[in-house]
Formats: sequence, C-alpha cells, structure tokens
Amino acid sequence: MGDYVVKVEEAREAGNGRPSAGPVFRCVYAKDGLMEVPSAIDSPWDFFSESVKKNPNNQMLGRRQIKDGKAGAYNWLTYQQVYDATLKIGSAIRRRGVNPGDKCGIYGANCPEWIMAMEACNSHAITYVPLYDTLGANAVEFIINHAEVSIAFVQESKLQAILTCLSKCVSHLKTIVSFGKISDKQKEAAEELGVACFSWEEFSLLGDSDDTNLPPKTKSDTCTIMYTSGTTGEPKGVILTNGAFMAEVLSMDQLLRETDKAGTEDDVYFSFLPLAHIFDQIMETYCIYCGSSIGFWQGDIRFLIEDLLVLKPTIFCGVPRVYDRIYTGIMDKIAAGGSIRKSLFQIAYNYKLRNLENGLRQDEASPLLDKLVFDKIKQGFGGRVRLMLSGAAPLPKHIEDCGGCFTSIANVFPMMGSVGVPMTTIEAKLESVPEMGYDALSTVPRGEICLRGNTLFSGYHKRQDLTKEVVVDGWFHTGDIGEWQPNGAMKIIDRKKNIFKLSQGEYVAVESIESTYSRCPLITSIWVYGNSFESFLVAVAVPDKKALEDWAANNQEKGDFRSLCSNSKARKYILDELNSTAKTHNLRGFEMLRGFHLEPVPFDIDRDLVTPTFKLKRPQLLKYYKDCIDQLYSEAKGARA
Repeated sequence: MGDYVVKVEEAREAGNGRPSAGPVFRCVYAKDGLMEVPSAIDSPWDFFSESVKKNPNNQMLGRRQIKDGKAGAYNWLTYQQVYDATLKIGSAIRRRGVNPGDKCGIYGANCPEWIMAMEACNSHAITYVPLYDTLGANAVEFIINHAEVSIAFVQESKLQAILTCLSKCVSHLKTIVSFGKISDKQKEAAEELGVACFSWEEFSLLGDSDDTNLPPKTKSDTCTIMYTSGTTGEPKGVILTNGAFMAEVLSMDQLLRETDKAGTEDDVYFSFLPLAHIFDQIMETYCIYCGSSIGFWQGDIRFLIEDLLVLKPTIFCGVPRVYDRIYTGIMDKIAAGGSIRKSLFQIAYNYKLRNLENGLRQDEASPLLDKLVFDKIKQGFGGRVRLMLSGAAPLPKHIEDCGGCFTSIANVFPMMGSVGVPMTTIEAKLESVPEMGYDALSTVPRGEICLRGNTLFSGYHKRQDLTKEVVVDGWFHTGDIGEWQPNGAMKIIDRKKNIFKLSQGEYVAVESIESTYSRCPLITSIWVYGNSFESFLVAVAVPDKKALEDWAANNQEKGDFRSLCSNSKARKYILDELNSTAKTHNLRGFEMLRGFHLEPVPFDIDRDLVTPTFKLKRPQLLKYYKDCIDQLYSEAKGARA
C-alpha cells in the first residue's frame, strides 16, 4: 500500500469472538524498526541540559515588556539564565519535602515560569500534572486530590480559584507558589488551612543554583499525568513516561530531517496553544531540544496578531479551529478588496494548487506568485514562518490546501485531507467494526484505528479498569474510525462510540453526519441529536453571524443577530441549505434534519458544552438543550400530522 508505509504483519481473520483486523503498518522511515530513544538519554531534562551546554547564550524564553499598560519588545532569558533559575526552583521544591515520584501541579497560561516549573520537575524526577486552565475549580480540585498533588505552581490570576477549593485539597496540597506575586491576604487564607504560599521570587530564595546533586532518572519514570477533560464523566489521568515523551520529540525531529528541515538554534517558536495540553508541551520541548527560542503571547486574543508581528516566529502551531479563523479572516480581507482583487487571488491560488497536485514542492510551485501575492499573507505571521503545524483534530481540506501518533509528510500534497502516516515510533492497524459496516479487509480498508509502539501512554492513573477497556493485547483502541488511503496515509472518517440506532432500526454515525453538515458555510458549529425512540434527527447549530445578517439585509428582515436566530424564515432558510448540503454529499433520508434550532451563543467551555479542544460534550449538550430538543420533536411531529 503506497509509498509511505510498509507492512510488518499480515491481516487477521475474525475468530474467537474477535473482529477481523487488517495488516500492521509502519512509516517507511521506520521500516527497519521503530525509532528508539538512545540509551544515553533518560529524561527530557537531558534535552534541556545538553542545549544549555551547546547554546548557553542563545535566547530561550521571551515575553513582551509591559510599560504604562502597553506591550513593547520581547525581553529574553538565555538558556544559561533559565538553567540557573530552574536549578534554584528544583532545589526549593525538594526543600519543601517534595521527592522523586511525587506530584507537582502547574496551573496557568503559557509563560516562562510554566516551562521553568516543568523543567524543575524533570530535573528531580518529579511528575508534573497540568491543572487545566480552562476547566474551572471543580476539575482542579478533582485532579489535585486524584493525583495527590503536594505542590502547585499557579498563575497570579488563578490563585483565587485554587484558594476557593483549597479546603477540600489540604490532605495532599501543602505548598502553593505564584508565578508572580501573592498578597498577604491570600497567604493568610492558605496558611489557616496549613498550606504555605510563596511568590516566585520568595520561593527562588529557598533554593540553591549550586545544588546540582540531582537524582537519577529512568525512561520508565512517569514524566507527566495529563488529565483529559473527557466528554463524559470525571477527567482521566493519562500517564506518559519519560521514554514515551522523548520518543515523540525525537520522532518529530527524525521526520523533519528526512522530509524537510529540522529545528535549529535559529528557529523561533510562538507559544500560545495551552501548555496544559500535550501538543504544545511536545512542541516546546522539541524547541528546547533544538536550542530554539520560545516567545510567549500576552494571553489576550485581541493582541495575538500584534504579538506575532513583533516576535516574527519561524515555527507556528495551531489547532484546526485556529486555522479556520485565520482562513476566514484572510478570505474576508480578499473579498473586501473588490472583485478584481478576489479574481486575481483565485487565479494565483488555482495555479499554485495545480502545481502542488502535480508533485512540486511548496517552495517550487509558484515562486513569483509567492512574492507578488502570497507573501502578503505570510507577512501576517511576521514574515518568517517556515513551518506550520496542526494537531488535536483533522484539519479541513479547504484550509489544509492553503501530529500525535500520525503525521503528514512535508511537501507531499496527496496527504492533504488525511492525518498522514504513523510516526516512526508507532505501528498501526485497522480492526473491523461490523455493526457500523466497516471492514478492515475490504478493498478500501476501513475500521477502528489501533496503535502500539514507543510513544503510547502507559494507562490511566488509578483506573486500571479503563485502561483494560482500551488497551487489548498491547494495542490501544482509539475509538476513531479510519480509512487507509492508497499512498499509505490514514484518513479519519468516523467515531466508533458516537453511534446510535433510530426507532426504525437504522444506525446513525453522528460525527460523520455533523462533519458533512459543517461543510455548509452558513453555520460555524452543529450538534446533531437522535435516539432509539425517534425515527428522525434534529440539531442545534450556531449560524455564521455575517451570513445570517447578509441574508436578513437581502430579504428585508429586521432585528439584531439574536432575534434573527429566532426568526422562523431564517431557520427555514438555513435548514434548507443544510439539507441541500446533505443531499450533495449523499446522506441518506433518515440522516436529513427534520427539526432545527439556531443558537446565537457558540458552544463554550463556560457552559461545559465542549472540551478545551472543542469536542462536543454530548450528554451535557442534551441536558442543556433538553427543552429545546423536546420542542423540536414536538413541532416536527405536529407538522407531519
């Protein structure tokens, strides 16, 4: 199959109550064996300390100076300065009675202190546990107690949130360190509960940068426990060892060396994706491994573009939602320039797209048009970006045209629309899902994606029962439905768990349906609902504000955005367009929407309707919109009668 994967095991027929499974594949760059972490490297701390030796004076961590309320140039700490500060923090942690194997929480937005706290933990074989900045105090309380966190580093603006739940966490948590300052009142409140509080500066004074007597570390040590927000139930603690964490970093380096250009000490990374998630932790650790510079955003979305223009990064990472917003902004600006400008851009775009499809590299496809047309878009990122990465979810093809366990190969255009090939540390196979009609042994292999290798998690913390559910015979069952492409890339087409049966017996794979409806440009997000007591589907969707207002202006309909969402004519117009999109993409009759609600407020974390990576929380959505759903079914049945 294709040029980019190699078969290492044959397919397995169904038997003994187990579904059939397709062949096992590896990335072509791992054909002689999965990439292993060198024996001389035991911990991510080795990456950092080695870069300090090589590039002590290179800029490592930077943030913008704030003067009179305005942000100025980036102020940098060198690798040597960060190393010295980290040794002091690590020494102070130990002097507070925190030992190798203990747990340290880190709670807050991206900043130099986040990285220094992480590296201080790495230096002493202490497991760091991100406390999700987006999940609120209840989740923070759960994670502190479940992971038995004994010390926590906390952003100033999050101190009150942690103090609010502190009385329920004192059986484990004994020390709180602010990223910056801490008030006497906050100290007193914590000390009354037996918890000591320090500002960053005060805590640093407890340590000694000459204390280089660091404990031994091994690849099997737990590096971090990453709590997933989860779409149902309590958060689950994903255990990642030093070995798994480092293998992911080194695999990224290997693939970039093989296919494009690896990171160097001259690269600059823009840090704005949450460090509480593994994607940005891997990226920043990779930059540290390469001796690159990391510049942090201010933490305010209003100034993100300004931060980009000042930093001028060479590496930019985003999730699909970020790239979608960037794409929309670019296309709106082009459209605002008039029909001639829009036509010229489209001609240039189509020309370069054809050349990419014909196999030319990105930098060879249209060098003249790059200078005349596309360079203006590049300048919007500071003008120096050479590498743009996306992770956490599949990137829509119309955006990808302009990471984790699979990755696309650089400059291979046919991988657009897929998640790419297995990382060089991973083997992958598909397992048939007969109840959904997916056959791993068919001409076009489809089934549940199963993984094994050196970068997989080691299980869920204190939840062996959940671990056994998803790890069977050494294979992690992801729950994602994949389809092998002819070139060896994997395309995610569905989700195994999000399937239900309608009253007439038809199975509905709801994520696939939502993906189809999301192609309609009139909406920004949609949640489709159905159950086994009903014969048809209904949905709640957030409309595109500009598209709805344009429709209103063209149809002499009055009112603001919120009132337009309640307009029956607007509902019918968008519902008709959604079902037209469904027909265009060959959805079946029972997959069409019969009831529909327009929601003016985007699904958000504050109402617990989505995860921090914007996956829908279906049980919570049903609870929140239950009255609305009941009314939609009632209206649809009434209209039919």
